[in-house]
Amino acid sequence: MKQISSVQNPFIKSLVLLQEKAKARKQSGTFLIEGKREISIAIKGGYEMETLLFLPEICSETEARQLSKSADLIEINKEVYQKLAYRDTTEGILAVAKTKSLQLSDLKLSKNPLILVAEAPEKPGNIGAILRTADAANLDAVIIANPKSDLYNPNIVRSSVGCLFTNQIATGTTSEIIAFLKERKINFYCATLQNSTSYHTQDYTTPTALVVGTEATGLTEEWRKEATQNIIIPMQGEIDSMNVSVAAAILIFEAKRQRGF
Repeated sequence: MKQISSVQNPFIKSLVLLQEKAKARKQSGTFLIEGKREISIAIKGGYEMETLLFLPEICSETEARQLSKSADLIEINKEVYQKLAYRDTTEGILAVAKTKSLQLSDLKLSKNPLILVAEAPEKPGNIGAILRTADAANLDAVIIANPKSDLYNPNIVRSSVGCLFTNQIATGTTSEIIAFLKERKINFYCATLQNSTSYHTQDYTTPTALVVGTEATGLTEEWRKEATQNIIIPMQGEIDSMNVSVAAAILIFEAKRQRGF
């Protein structure tokens, strides 16, 4: 079994680039996952592991091999592990995994889908929180319109607590996603301040997409014009803005309530 003990090793340097650069992840079609739980969830979600790197003082060779029978195993030392590890709390194992296609055409939807669309979310923490909510509600899919962040960004991998791997996810332009929804006769309800009706008055029991925008600028006009209905969450405080992941959760669980959970 291979062992690496130098942070100057070319392979280790390439993994550091995977952590830091979206371009490196895109070119290689790979990304890093840290932690036994996240790696297990990713494997269950159909992600292919190329390599497992383990720190024997924390994670044994046997434990690493139990996670994946097919991945290459590399034993690393503490210095190399600390160079690659992203979290303070550690489990002594990292995986190099292959990315998945994020094409709209790859989505497999149920007969009566419930989908969340988020337009141009920027903060990895918000994207992670949205994915956790989507997993909790067992949505058919999460679609990111005009993405600003690479979904395999380590901050998103970390903040989603593995839910990056449990959800069906696709990306596309606003126009592509609107065409996708219309073609499949999926009604879409856009959370916006303009020309809106209260969210709880609408029927989400048929094929439905709930659409949220950024906290700073909201949804673009194209969404607002094409929507089945624009909706709003009534607010009674001093401000008219709510964290996008919180707003998404309110809308999603109203739809789930109407569908009998």
